[in-house]
Amino acid sequence: MLKRILLFALIGFSILSFEACDKGPSQEEIDQELIEAYVLANNLETTKTESGLHYIIYEEGDDNHPDYYSFIVAKYKGYLLDGTVFDDGSTELNAQLASMIPGWIEGLQYIGEGGKMLLIIPSNLGYGGIEKIGIPEYSVLVFEVTLLQVYD
Repeated sequence: MLKRILLFALIGFSILSFEACDKGPSQEEIDQELIEAYVLANNLETTKTESGLHYIIYEEGDDNHPDYYSFIVAKYKGYLLDGTVFDDGSTELNAQLASMIPGWIEGLQYIGEGGKMLLIIPSNLGYGGIEKIGIPEYSVLVFEVTLLQVYD
């Protein structure tokens, strides 16, 4: 409960800080502030890529890593920074990695078959300004992913 209160306080402070500026922040800057507040509030140690993706590898998996053209089978849970679950992971995903959002395309290449990771995806690597069922536009997305299979 305290973590959520701290998260919302940090988010509110960040938004108020941005509104006080003459030149408004970019969506990428807003997303990174939100992600950093989330990481701090949840005591996470993430790796941040050049694109702004944050991730944690819990299990690396084997040497069979997907590439852009690979097909994957994965189990995952997806939620927003406030904890709202938009996909409970009740079904397995079987798709070509190239058809996924950019955050998945980049992130899943860091683990191999059998690997487990957490992805924190800024909106520009997710759905951007497109609203999806349960996902408001410009949402930072969090995914817990287990990569079950990689094949061509």
